[in-house]
This record gives sequence, structure tokens and C-alpha cells, in this order.
Amino acid sequence: MKLGRKAILSIVFIVVLTTSGLIAWTQFFGSQTEIVVLETTLGNIEIELDRQHAPLTVENFVSYVKSGFYDGTIFHRVYPGFVIQGGGYTTNSTEKATKAPIKLESNNGLKNTAGTIAMARTNVADSAMSQFFINLVNNNALDYASSSNPGYAVFGKVVSGMDVVDKIAKVETGTKDVYLPDYNMTYPFEDWPVQDIIITRAYMKP
Repeated sequence: MKLGRKAILSIVFIVVLTTSGLIAWTQFFGSQTEIVVLETTLGNIEIELDRQHAPLTVENFVSYVKSGFYDGTIFHRVYPGFVIQGGGYTTNSTEKATKAPIKLESNNGLKNTAGTIAMARTNVADSAMSQFFINLVNNNALDYASSSNPGYAVFGKVVSGMDVVDKIAKVETGTKDVYLPDYNMTYPFEDWPVQDIIITRAYMKP
């Protein structure tokens, strides 16, 4: 059977529409969104992870979440107009034992803008372990600049509960003397909340 020109064009048009629909469907439903919920004593914070841009950092964070590591930890640093930081200390000011540090992924195109989450680290680039911080403002100085000024690795953003983050940022803070067993000394930590802000539970949102 010989098809006319109009019939052929109709078939091509249907194929194009179907293909476009499949592409759109794949793009919309194909990638699985990963969201971590931090239940805190001041409310819940939901964080959408960006595995595409920070695969090692996200995998590290998720492994701590799934193991229950963050349950019972506190936000131990609250610096208004800058960041809130947590994920390392318990309510008795004890630093939890962590896994090995990970490679820094700060040069991934993500910026330390308000509401993003990034890994805390020491002056050594590849030293991030479990501690993280949430940016309260656009902290451009924390972005990757060069190999000698690598900045901090952003790996997600707050998608719900920014009001809780802002509430945490307003709590009263002071100086806390914390014993550091690795150095056998007590160190005064500034910006430590007077009342504990506890992450009672951290889990992956179904």
C-alpha cells in the first residue's frame, strides 16, 4: 500500500510528538530527587541534595544520615549573618568519631548562596568529614576561587524549613569550653548556643 504525502507527514508528526513526550517524561521523572529531613528541637529542615554536581560529598552525607550518625547531634555554631553549623557534637559537648575525610568538591559550579548547605572542614582542603553548615546569606568568600583558595563544597539547598534555619540563627550564643581529646586540651568555642539545638533525627524523605 502506497502512502500519500499527507499521511507520511502525519506519521512523522506523531513520531516527533511521541519522542518529545518520552524525552520530557524521562527528564521529569527519570532523575530521583534526594531530600534529607533534619528534625530539630526548633522544627524541621528539608534539604535537597545535588548528587550530579557533588557526588562524593552527597554520598558521604547520605551515609552519615542513613547510619543515624546525626541523631542527637547539635548545631554547635550559630553566627548570625553568616552560617549555622552542626553535625559533629553531642549535647555533652563531645565530638563524635567520624569516618575518613573526603576529597573536596568545591569546584563544582555551586555557590555558597543563602539557603545552601556545604561541608565544613579545616584549613586542609580534603578534610571534610561529618560537619556541615547552612549559609544564612550569600557567602561569596566561601566559594571556590583557585587551587590555593579552594573554598567550601556546596552539595544541596534548603527547600523547606528556611524559617527554622532563621529561627536557629537568632538564638542566644556564648563561649563554650570544649575538651579536645586529640590535643588533650580544652578550647573555647565561640558562637555556641546557650540552649542546645538538637537534631533529634535525620533521615531520607521517602
